Amino acid sequence: MAGKTAKRREWTKEDVRVLKTLTKEGTKPSVIARKLKRTEGATRQKAFSLGVSRRALVKKSRKA
Repeated sequence: MAGKTAKRREWTKEDVRVLKTLTKEGTKPSVIARKLKRTEGATRQKAFSLGVSRRALVKKSRKA
C-alpha cells in the first residue's frame, strides 16, 4: 500500500504575517509550525527565505 503524498499549500498573506509576527516574538519554530498546520521544516525554510529566521534576526541585531 502506497504512503500518503503530500499536497503543497501555497503560503497566504495571512500565513506569512503570522510567521513573521511569531518569529519576531521569539516563538519556537515547532510551535509556529503547529499553529500554521505546516511541517517544521517548511516553516523554517519559509522564514529563512523571507529573512525573518531566528538566525537572520540575530545577524541583523549584531550589525546595529
